[in-house]
Amino acid sequence: MTTSSYKKAFKQLKAKPVKLRKYIKFNSPKERSCGKNTKSCRRCGRKGAHIDKYGLDLCRQCFRETATKIGFKQYS
Repeated sequence: MTTSSYKKAFKQLKAKPVKLRKYIKFNSPKERSCGKNTKSCRRCGRKGAHIDKYGLDLCRQCFRETATKIGFKQYS
């Protein structure tokens, strides 16, 4: 079983509801209150390289694609 999917063991634990509840309690990913994984890009859903300034909520790749449409100008 991989760490990315804790739900793979559900098939085996369906017959044992008490053990299933305990498994879910200790193996489900916890809610994050701070850090990189709390915010995602509004456009594509990426978690990293997030630009929150001015309420943009975009990753840097989406910002580069849409900056001129939004009204930002590139100075050389």
